Amino acid sequence: MKKRVIGIGDNVCDKYYPSKIMYPGGQAMNFSVYAKKLGADAAYMGVFGTDSVASHIIHTLEQFQIDYSRCRQYKGENGYAKVRLENGEREFIMSNKGGIVNEYPLDLNKEDLEYIRGFHLVHTSCNGHFDSQIFKVKEAGVPISYDFSGRWKQEAYIDTISSVIDYGFFSCPDASEDEIRQLCRRVVSNGCSLAIVTRGKNGSVVYDGIQFYSHVSKPVDALDTLGAGDSFAAAFLLSLLDTEDIETSMAAGAQFAADTCMINGAFGCGIPFEDS
Repeated sequence: MKKRVIGIGDNVCDKYYPSKIMYPGGQAMNFSVYAKKLGADAAYMGVFGTDSVASHIIHTLEQFQIDYSRCRQYKGENGYAKVRLENGEREFIMSNKGGIVNEYPLDLNKEDLEYIRGFHLVHTSCNGHFDSQIFKVKEAGVPISYDFSGRWKQEAYIDTISSVIDYGFFSCPDASEDEIRQLCRRVVSNGCSLAIVTRGKNGSVVYDGIQFYSHVSKPVDALDTLGAGDSFAAAFLLSLLDTEDIETSMAAGAQFAADTCMINGAFGCGIPFEDS
């Protein structure tokens, strides 16, 4: 049976300098696009502005045939970030912190929750402006995946979120083995089923409360690492939903992340832009 998954939270365009090409992205939107590319029935829920960035994001969702029918749109600036590439590694110059979503964050209503109940999994993140709503999703009985990105040292925040979610992702490229194990144990002890840590070139670690699993990264001469973590999460989760096997899912995540590193932007679809 085809899995139905939904990314809820951020959508942005990453504006690349000096090429002046912008690529659609954002952790929640990336998840939806990657899941669709991997064969899932994927949807996206978030907040759009009314500028050229928003128009390109909506057009991209339509291209991938991703349902965004529960999204909101308000007059104002869509989320964006300015990015520079150095030898394939992304460097964020600045962002507008999500743009219009700061004024109009998602507030799930009865119809939204009924819609969400039709999915096998919700994926969101620390950048999704959605933390206040994940308790509603939990009460709706839908498994939740959450990407903490690099916020692995913020203990109170981790404790609050990991008590509600099922899968917690962390980016810890410079953390020691001991720090990673302590983090994973903390997350799972709070009630989260799996703690998943990506370590860049050093591979990944997963902890299920009983055993630690590790997997090496697939070495590539990366064109652009943007989206590597999100693509790992999408492939890992979809494989896990199908196989319930952690090691198989880690391998799927590593392969898809390597593939993503060979594409400009999170998943391509770049268009020229002009500075306003």
